[in-house]
Amino acid sequence: MSQTQASATIEAPLADVNAVISDLANYPTWSSAITAVKVVESDAQGRATKVEMKVNSGPLRDTVVLDYEWSAAPEQISFSLSDADLLTGMDGFYKLEADGDETILTYALTVELNMPVPAMMRQKAEKAFIDQVLKELKAHIEG
Repeated sequence: MSQTQASATIEAPLADVNAVISDLANYPTWSSAITAVKVVESDAQGRATKVEMKVNSGPLRDTVVLDYEWSAAPEQISFSLSDADLLTGMDGFYKLEADGDETILTYALTVELNMPVPAMMRQKAEKAFIDQVLKELKAHIEG
């Protein structure tokens, strides 16, 4: 299954972008698609490793539990679905690249549903979700 991804250039240093992306508990303060977050488990550095979040974006509406992987941080933060009500898969990553004083942020996502959905419709929903998150994240960081 192919991943849907998009990138945005954010006018902020990589460390600032990473700080916002790493602060999962505060996603609802800037993301209209993620309406609630509960950190279930954290690692020794205090980074969330298991998170329950409510996703509400068009056809993507569910309560999901995601496992976060930090081994490639701050350049990449990956996540995979642990549990959900409707989704059977939700995997992806944020990839950050420093570009002078700016950061190029790539967000990749693959969603699998518990019902048959044409690939084109699934990818359209993924793209809408990614675009919404990138737009709101950029606005939040750039003020």
